[in-house]
Amino acid sequence: MPVEEPHRVVCRLDELLAERSLTLAAVAEQIGVTVVNLSVLKNQRAKAIRFSTLTALCDALDCQPGDLFGVAER
Repeated sequence: MPVEEPHRVVCRLDELLAERSLTLAAVAEQIGVTVVNLSVLKNQRAKAIRFSTLTALCDALDCQPGDLFGVAER
């Protein structure tokens, strides 16, 4: 069985929170998800994100998906 490469998608949630002087807890409450779920995303441990969560994050942070995510170089 081939070894699966880890994904290279990088979440910039921590940078966006810092730029906007927001806390993870405040954004979690605003968009209706748990702090734990946002923490998983922020700490690069998420394997997926729902479009509804992504949309809510973009609304809360006044950003586009490309501001929130990038792809690391190989």
